[in-house]
Amino acid sequence: MSSETIRPGILYGVGVGPGDPELMTVKAVRALERCPVVAFPKTRGESNLALDIVRSAGIPLEGKALLPLFFPMTRDKEELRQRHDEAANAVMDRLRAGEDVAVLNLGDVSLFSTFSYLLTRVKEKGFAVEIIPGVPSFCAAAALLRRSLTAMKEPLHIIPAGYEGSLDALSLPGSKVIMKSGSTLPSLCARLDELGLLGRAALVENAGLPGERIVSPLTRETESSGYFTTILVAPEEKEGSL
Repeated sequence: MSSETIRPGILYGVGVGPGDPELMTVKAVRALERCPVVAFPKTRGESNLALDIVRSAGIPLEGKALLPLFFPMTRDKEELRQRHDEAANAVMDRLRAGEDVAVLNLGDVSLFSTFSYLLTRVKEKGFAVEIIPGVPSFCAAAALLRRSLTAMKEPLHIIPAGYEGSLDALSLPGSKVIMKSGSTLPSLCARLDELGLLGRAALVENAGLPGERIVSPLTRETESSGYFTTILVAPEEKEGSL
């Protein structure tokens, strides 16, 4: 007597946007409604922003398995590798059981996302993966500021704050997006001032969330902000630019 073959599940990387539940895509909503397992990155504390966004969008989670994936806030490479392996194994256990798994990601899945560590490991084991893009935080920030990110023939640089050499990119031509810049704000403002860019820089904190804050333009006295802070720097003004 032959046993029934279980079809492996599909892993979905689902971008839920920066905070406003109305910015979730229809495709993201349908994937979350369909998947029996919803996984989410967990760092510290009881609340989880990605889950809160999903709940605020009215997506029912009752009856679904909620799978926390622990990602520590550390730069210890060995600890990170171990945690990434554990998270990938937890997801693949569900996939082997034939369950589709949706992994929540703030903003877009392809930008500074913990999903990239799962993606590599799961693909290496031969599981099917689908990625559902989401609205990035800097696009939401540009919308709140009522400005374009860039114009024709102008480059756009996406800079992760807080890493060695990041501020060197501020001297590049074109528009700049500085991600997760709250803890580095004093040194960042000083560097922008040195380059003559401070008056063309604007800050959006917690875009689409409670506690949303907009500062435009920045000054040397701009107060430090939280983790979910995005700074947009316009290029030198010319026709058609910011």
